[in-house]
Amino acid sequence: MKFILIAKTLDMVEKISSRIQMTNTLVDLFKNTPKEIVDKVVYFLQGKLWPEWKGLPELGLGEKLLIKAIAMSVGEKENKVIELYKMEGDLGKITEELKKRNKTSAAAGLMAFIGSGQKEGLSVEKVYDILSRIATAQGEGSRDLKLRLLSGLLREAEPIEARFIVRFVEGRHRIGVGDMTILDALAIAYAGGGTYRPIIERAYNLRADLGNIAKIVAEKGIEAIKEIKPSVGIPVKPMLAERHNDPLEILAKAGGKAIAEYKYDGERVQIHKKGENIWLFSRRLENITKMYPDVVEEVRKAVNANEAIVEGEIVAIDPETGDMRPFQILMTRKRKYEIQRAIKEVPVRVYLFDAIYCDGEDLTTKTLQERKKVLEKIITETEGIRLAEYRLVETPEDLEKFFLEAIEFGAEGIMIKAVHQKSIYQAGNRGWLWIKYKRDYKSEMTDTVDLVVVGAFKGRGKRGKKLSTLLMAALDKENGVYRTVCKVGTGFTDEELDRMQGLLEKYRIESKHPLVISDIEPDAWIEPVLVAEIMGAEITLSPLHTCARGAIKKDVGISIRFPRFIRWRDDKGPEDITTCKELVEMYYLQLRKLEEQQK
Repeated sequence: MKFILIAKTLDMVEKISSRIQMTNTLVDLFKNTPKEIVDKVVYFLQGKLWPEWKGLPELGLGEKLLIKAIAMSVGEKENKVIELYKMEGDLGKITEELKKRNKTSAAAGLMAFIGSGQKEGLSVEKVYDILSRIATAQGEGSRDLKLRLLSGLLREAEPIEARFIVRFVEGRHRIGVGDMTILDALAIAYAGGGTYRPIIERAYNLRADLGNIAKIVAEKGIEAIKEIKPSVGIPVKPMLAERHNDPLEILAKAGGKAIAEYKYDGERVQIHKKGENIWLFSRRLENITKMYPDVVEEVRKAVNANEAIVEGEIVAIDPETGDMRPFQILMTRKRKYEIQRAIKEVPVRVYLFDAIYCDGEDLTTKTLQERKKVLEKIITETEGIRLAEYRLVETPEDLEKFFLEAIEFGAEGIMIKAVHQKSIYQAGNRGWLWIKYKRDYKSEMTDTVDLVVVGAFKGRGKRGKKLSTLLMAALDKENGVYRTVCKVGTGFTDEELDRMQGLLEKYRIESKHPLVISDIEPDAWIEPVLVAEIMGAEITLSPLHTCARGAIKKDVGISIRFPRFIRWRDDKGPEDITTCKELVEMYYLQLRKLEEQQK
């Protein structure tokens, strides 16, 4: 398969604003893709060589080395490339233009060499192979090898191919293709229609490798996809929770009775065990095994199954008292390079709360109580591995009492989980089977929210020229887009503001991202990647913002009054953020609370 087909597809997608058109364009691409390499094509669309959880090296090419490779490939001086970059701001476009007008480009060279007026052209396999070699090159001489490989690849590439190879290396595809769009296209191209999308999406949620899922549906069809179950070593997308602050309504939504469980203030972890091999994955499915060698050893002692996937929360523990410590303390451990020293200074404990898979059995289709029984059967508690504290509750009074106990113990609240016959493990989905009840709900705004940065504004006074106010958006999951909620300019320290400039510049884009719905024009558009936790005074109706527009009142959306920045959520991706639907629920909760106060 010629790589230029991918390049031309990406070029088309970049110019499209309609998600339906994007999907149809990808369908055409998949229909022209050999089934045996569809996984590589999907990875290119995602902008990566392989899933992050594999822990394999990234390309490892800094901006200076990339500029050097571009200059070498087109026969220009580095200073010229740098000068153009400062003017254009897009190394991909610069490379494309230089190749078009440079007589030493690959096209002329290869045409003369072949002598027939025909040239072979880059294949998808060759591009993928060279980029993989660049990523995995290590040791002495690896820098020069990376440089030679990339410059050679760019030299051989057509101008349009070079544009997207450079952007791929930068990690900035600059197109609006998300996983949901790819799933839609796969369903149409290989399964017979968009109605099969939920089946493929469930398989992807159980095995977080979209390239692998694409290859299975392309080669074996939708029936093989239906048989997909969790596989040890491949992370499962975590089940997510709704939120509420009324014990009576929480129980009603959960089915009248439920399991109430401590919500620990730590890092969610998915633990995979196969014999003596242990993998730890974060909420974002990153492989964090090397960060917690002490947890790995505890898992070997505690998990009495040959193959298992269990879930829990890693919590920092006071080495002197054994009490739980705040989440921020745990994050200081992750920033330390000396692992053994970090283990001593910030010891941890894992509280397990669910079992997803055990010795060949897919537990995601089992009820919560069935999964709890399996978990308790295969776990021998140790100092470092404990079962999460929980209790069956049937009245609001019992729920509130357990909530207060959890707070006193040091938890940040409780999770209420349904126990009825439909209480399955909904991988990658949010619903009323799990409900968060946190102490933050005692404020006017019922909880903090996690939003993604989509734009930024320059400040005034001492913040002049700095991007110091962020345009934040929530996820419209039904349509696969991000809708604006508020502008956040408070809560940042001077140091945070300085650090933020580089962070925002990394994801700055020329125009509004295709998946962002906004009526507000910021000073800078930002690719929807960075997630922040936001707190505010209350949720209000807004004629300016597009979140949940029309859901409560015609032509009116939802906003957050007096929002302030709490912290960056590096453990969450844009697909994990608060949804527009959740914000609507929170708005109605506030209304009911206000009405009760006025009675």
